Amino acid sequence: MKKNLEIYFTRIYIIKAFVIALLLSAFIYLDYFGLTFRPLNSLLAIAGFYLLLGQNRIVWFWSGLSIGLLWFYWISFSFVYYELSFLIPFVILGIALVYALLFWVIGRFGYSIYLQLPLLFGVSFVDPFGFNWLKLEVILIDTYFSTTHLAFGLFLSSIALFKALSKWFKSLAFLPLIAALSVWYTPSSLTLPELNVAIPSMHIPQSQRWDAAYQKEAIDLNFKLIEQAISEKKELIIFPESAFPLYLNRAPALIKALKEYSHNITIVTGSLTYEEDQGFFNSSYLFQKGEMQIAHKIVLVPFGEEVPFPAFIVEIINKLFFDGAKDYQKAKAPQDFIINDIPFRSAICYEGTNDKLFEGNPKQMIVISNNAWFSPSTEQTLQYLLLRLYAKKYQTVIYHSANSGKSGVIVP
Repeated sequence: MKKNLEIYFTRIYIIKAFVIALLLSAFIYLDYFGLTFRPLNSLLAIAGFYLLLGQNRIVWFWSGLSIGLLWFYWISFSFVYYELSFLIPFVILGIALVYALLFWVIGRFGYSIYLQLPLLFGVSFVDPFGFNWLKLEVILIDTYFSTTHLAFGLFLSSIALFKALSKWFKSLAFLPLIAALSVWYTPSSLTLPELNVAIPSMHIPQSQRWDAAYQKEAIDLNFKLIEQAISEKKELIIFPESAFPLYLNRAPALIKALKEYSHNITIVTGSLTYEEDQGFFNSSYLFQKGEMQIAHKIVLVPFGEEVPFPAFIVEIINKLFFDGAKDYQKAKAPQDFIINDIPFRSAICYEGTNDKLFEGNPKQMIVISNNAWFSPSTEQTLQYLLLRLYAKKYQTVIYHSANSGKSGVIVP
C-alpha cells in the first residue's frame, strides 16, 4: 500500500501532468487576458492531447486534478457570500479530486491508447453532480478545428494514430486531422433579427447586490438605463440576472412602473419570484406593451440553487451550512418570449450552457447572468466560451446580458 501511494507522488509524473493541464487550460487564460491567437491555440490543443493520450493512470490522475483546479477553482468563491469562507480550500480540493478520479478511471481502464481515446471523448458526456462545464471540445473554439462532436472525435483520433502507428504509417494520421478542420463544416447562415437592442454593462459587486442599503440605488440605476435606451430609440433592453434584487412579483409599484415603460420599450430583466404555494424561483421577467410575463429557471446550479442529493441529505446540508434555507424551485419546460413577433428562448446563466434549453432548436435565445458571485476570476471567460460553443452547436443567436461578466450578441 505504501509503495503504491509513493508512486503517485513521483515528481516526473506530477510535472508532466501539470504541463498537460496547462496546455489544455491555456485557451481560457489567453482569452481572459485578450491574447487569443488561432495558430497558438491550435498548437496548444494538439500538444496537450498528444501528451495526455497514452499516459499511465498516475499522469491521468494528476492531469484531471490540475484541470479541475485550473478550470473550476472559482466555484469556491461563492461560499464567501454564505459566510463559509473557511470551506474554500476544501471545496477547491474536492472539485479537483472529482476530476482526478474521472481521469484516473480513463488511465486505469484504458490499457491502450485505443481505449483511452473513446473514454476521453466520452468525458464531455459525464456531468459530476449535474455540473456540465467540462466540455473538452470547447478547447477547439478558437482554433482551426471545428467544435462538433464528429470533428472532435476525428481530432483525437488523429493524435492517437500519430502516436500509435509506426513511423512509415504516421502520415495516415493527418487524414482525420484534415477532416477535423473547420473549413469543411458549413458556416452559419443565420442573420440577426431586425431589432435594436440595448445590453447595458453592469458591474455591481455581489456584496452589494442583495444588501438592502443598495437596493434603491440599484433600482434607480435600472430605470435610468431604461430611460437612456428609450432616448436612443432602442426597441429592447436586456438586464442581467437579479437586476432587481427582490421578489419582483411582490413589488406592485415596480411592476406598474415597468409596465408603463414597456409601452415605449420592451424590457427583459432578472429577479426572484415567490409563490406561497410553490416556493422560490429564479426568474426572467418580460414587460411588453403594458403586460408582464415570467419564465422560471428549469436547470438549477448544483450546490448553488439546489443540492443534488436525496431529500434527507439535502435537509441536513441546508441546516448545517445554509441556515435551513430551502432549494429553489424550477419550471418543468423551457419557455419562449415573443418579442416583435420573434420567439426568444429564455435562459438564466447556467441554463445557457445546457442542452435542455435548446430543445426545439430555438433560433434566438436571451441569456441573463450574474457572474459577480465569482468575480474576479476566469468563470466569466469560461462561461462566454461555452456560450459560443452552444451557439455553434445549435445555430442559435444568443443575446447575453451579464453582471460582472462578458455581455453581447453571440452569432454562431
